[in-house]
Amino acid sequence: MSELTQYRIGGKSATEIAAGVERGVERGALRPGEALPAVRPLATELGVSPATVAAAFAELRSRGLVVTRARSGAYVSWRPPVAGPWFGPLVPPGARDLASGNPDPELLPDLAPFLRELTPPGQLYGGKPVLPALGELAAAEFATAGIAADRVAVVSGALDGIERAVQARLRPGDVVAVEDPGYAGLFDLLRALGLALRPVPVDGRGMIPAALGEALGEGVAAVIVNPRGQNPTGASLDEERAGELRKVLDLQPDAMVLEDDHLGPIAGAPRLTLTAGRRSWAAARSVAKSLGPDLRVAILAADEQTISRVRGRQAVGPQWVSHLLQRLVADLWSDPGVAATLRHASEAYRERRERLLAALAERGIEAGAPAGITVWIPVPEETAIVQALLEAGWAVSPGAPYRLRGERAIRIAIGGLREGEAERLATAIEEAMRPARGTRTA
Repeated sequence: MSELTQYRIGGKSATEIAAGVERGVERGALRPGEALPAVRPLATELGVSPATVAAAFAELRSRGLVVTRARSGAYVSWRPPVAGPWFGPLVPPGARDLASGNPDPELLPDLAPFLRELTPPGQLYGGKPVLPALGELAAAEFATAGIAADRVAVVSGALDGIERAVQARLRPGDVVAVEDPGYAGLFDLLRALGLALRPVPVDGRGMIPAALGEALGEGVAAVIVNPRGQNPTGASLDEERAGELRKVLDLQPDAMVLEDDHLGPIAGAPRLTLTAGRRSWAAARSVAKSLGPDLRVAILAADEQTISRVRGRQAVGPQWVSHLLQRLVADLWSDPGVAATLRHASEAYRERRERLLAALAERGIEAGAPAGITVWIPVPEETAIVQALLEAGWAVSPGAPYRLRGERAIRIAIGGLREGEAERLATAIEEAMRPARGTRTA
């Protein structure tokens, strides 16, 4: 049995070894983020060559189950693409959930009145995949940000749209520039598609232009950005930064640009775009965070060829996203009362961010959250601090799933933060960090 894991990895061929690791992940015996044995010790244990074990790990890596880093070995992906008991954040009863990233249910529109009035659209096979009313609303909103939306697709969430657009243009092995830190779910999705990640550091205004220029110079095939309220840092483009990034991107006209506007009107920042004038681009606008996570609906706009490929692939697969959902989203999107609710939600999230940031600053703790519903807090050590906060009743996320080369941090999802809790949480973070500030362990 390997000294690095209590789960016995078996097999004599690369395929058998890879299958053994996958079974361990499915059963929960190998947890997300857990280190795997080094190649040579595992090869000795199994009586095979190191090349056989390396081939098994390469197969797992190509499928997004395993991640490897220089000097850190291999470990299970934080969201491996197999079913298992690890799915979703584990928040013990009684702990405040600041880990899952859900919006505050109290800030979501009440769906009940709209469901009572919902008229079945009567969609049959062969009908239009996009409800005209929803398409018109989305096109109008895209237009205000300078995004061409002559043709759109309705998809099952922003990541579904990003996945479809990526598959329409890229191939396994292509390199994609991503924000670092960035959304962990995106990282794991791209790995599962067989794509390589090129991290680009961000500050409070998005990707750093010089760093993006370096990545583009290495020949990346695509660049994926969150234009506002980025998860996990809250970074949001402003006019100056957007202009700088457009100039950098203009030097590589063949690189695809994809934007994930996952928060929409509750982001607390205006919608800017880098897609204007690009040959290959896509922009996803989700309603899940603003109207409700169970509304698995997003609108995807893209260049003519990309949107044609996405809609063509839908036509030979699911064909369309339920018109019942599309009608419900259109009714919500066009309702003045819902618009007022979303303005209130945006303001409420802004107040929570600012209160928490102020409380942390009073304690000498650096943090960033210019917009959005997450706060990114650099820390000297993640695991011990996350555990200490959990023992104090606060469930937060370690930064490891969200960073590629970036510094250690924790992520606070303020959707679960209640009024008057900012001071208590900041104190708990201060106490958790106190014994760790002199260490730099992983």
